[in-house]
Amino acid sequence: MSIGIWQLVLILIVFLLLFGAGKVPNVMKDLAKGIKAFKQGLNDEEETEEKTSPPKVIKSSRHEKN
Repeated sequence: MSIGIWQLVLILIVFLLLFGAGKVPNVMKDLAKGIKAFKQGLNDEEETEEKTSPPKVIKSSRHEKN
């Protein structure tokens, strides 16, 4: 199932009723900033994972007795 043209029109009408025509550019601007910040956060996380060194192997200090 995909969203049809009538569903998109209905969503647009509800959006305009909630925010008004004057606030739509501000809402879209804030949405774009949020998406940009989210993507930047994902990229920053990937970069820190690449920069970290692999874990070191720690030898066991326990001695097994038979």
